[in-house]
Amino acid sequence: MREIRSWLMDMDGVLVHEEQAIPGAADFLARLRERDRPFLVLTNNSTYTRRDLAARLRISGLDVPETSIWTSALATASFLEDQRPGGSAFVIGEAGLTTALHEAGYTLTERDPDYVVLGETRTYSFERLTRAIRLVERGARFIATNPDPTGPSPEGPLPATGSVAALISRATGVQPYFVGKPNPLMMRSALNAIDAHSEHTAMIGDRMDTDVISGLEAGLETILVLTGVTTREEAERFPFRASRIVDSVADLVGTV
Repeated sequence: MREIRSWLMDMDGVLVHEEQAIPGAADFLARLRERDRPFLVLTNNSTYTRRDLAARLRISGLDVPETSIWTSALATASFLEDQRPGGSAFVIGEAGLTTALHEAGYTLTERDPDYVVLGETRTYSFERLTRAIRLVERGARFIATNPDPTGPSPEGPLPATGSVAALISRATGVQPYFVGKPNPLMMRSALNAIDAHSEHTAMIGDRMDTDVISGLEAGLETILVLTGVTTREEAERFPFRASRIVDSVADLVGTV
């Protein structure tokens, strides 16, 4: 067993489920603070700012500071700032993405942008999708915050970034670069954000196809919890394995 000094964890399915805290999540977070262990809550959803997500978690009864939240929007902004400092982008997305890009020094424009950046939004418009397609055809580089095809809602699945990216790709013949999980770049940017080393960090997730594989490829210990998407039986069908499988984060309180 590795000595785990830092923790990364998914949000939905690990800490909360449909706005309700998962039993044991508050105790696990309290234990991390008590032991002074650096941690980040990760989400592929680029819709919300860190402040929004901290408020959402607080309503669920979980105390997570803004600085302990890392989103695919922040990872995307960090990546673009490194690739092309002071660049420009045409953005389809919400405040989580536009705020992150502004804070990274990017200009948002519809005229000859360096990038077309696609994230989640509840208001995908035909006009803006058409604009994105035309800009990509003219040479704008195509970036998407994450490859998730759908997102959850109380009424059922919603189309997410991966599905809309497929529409743009089909129209242009150009595939996007996905920054969020399972790209290990998301893990690396999170590790950098808390100055952690992969050898002593664990990734907790509820999905084998995003959380576990991204942690594995980044060299982290991986822990699958069974409070979200993947069941124990489904986990056995994957060609890779999590380091550990536990019922929930409640089982990890005594290991911190």
